[in-house]
Amino acid sequence: MIFRFVAAKTAEHSIKTMCRVLGVSRSGLHAWENRAPSRREREDERLVERIREIHEDNRRVYGSPRIHAELRLADGVRVSRKRVERLMRRADISGLQPRKRGRTTIRVPGVRVCDDLVDRAFLAAAPNRLWVADITYLRTWESWLYLVAVQVSLAAGSSAGRWPTTCAPSSPPTRCRWRSLSVVLSPGLIWHSDQGSQFVSLAFGQHARAAGIAQSMGSNGDCFDNAVAESFFATIKKELIHGRSWPTKAEPRTEVFEYIEIFFNRRRRHSTLGMLSPTQFERNHHQQTEKIDSAATVAA
Repeated sequence: MIFRFVAAKTAEHSIKTMCRVLGVSRSGLHAWENRAPSRREREDERLVERIREIHEDNRRVYGSPRIHAELRLADGVRVSRKRVERLMRRADISGLQPRKRGRTTIRVPGVRVCDDLVDRAFLAAAPNRLWVADITYLRTWESWLYLVAVQVSLAAGSSAGRWPTTCAPSSPPTRCRWRSLSVVLSPGLIWHSDQGSQFVSLAFGQHARAAGIAQSMGSNGDCFDNAVAESFFATIKKELIHGRSWPTKAEPRTEVFEYIEIFFNRRRRHSTLGMLSPTQFERNHHQQTEKIDSAATVAA
């Protein structure tokens, strides 16, 4: 490590001075430079190249946990997470860091909200039993866009609306995603959100009841009551929105769609899903359900 440091700093400091200060000999440095790389060093170089490929292929947002999972699950490489972290530091490769979030929930004074039917139990018993929603703001040079994200039990969906007004199944902010879901709304489906004005509006409640959906809301000012949606927005802001400047409203619509539908749902590894993508997790769930149904049919 000392010789590597000296070799990296030769353009800034005298080799003689660095060797004297660090207590190493110049002959030892020259011997290290002429020595053939060890097997471990060659393996590290190959790992660094693969780590760099994974980082680039995943929008440069992956940190060491997901890169380690990609190496282990996709490539079948047996490597410790600490080694991945060390190699990433050496190669100056890092994931993205979250920023402080602003206030986006706007309550309607005097309006009685719905009961909390979820009580922080976000693990649904089956697909499409619990939908978790929230809203955030996207800045463009033309004006603001308002993004409503709906996480449908095992995957996330979204639509971007022009105004932060009523977000109901038949109104612009959620209409396209609602209609694109090829599911049958079963009795007892719960739509859970915070107490934002869009979700407590009379029109939204009417549309939800007409669709057979039970509304649920967390307490005011407690992010843990809507933790799933809060976590999703923290992720998309960190990996896509922060640090971006969009001249037109069309650009974020396209990029948000690509991020959620192509990357987040189909490719990105999620720690809460055992480092699987939502699509793969859902596929595994359906395969397991089919096996159980098939075994029950044979037994009958």
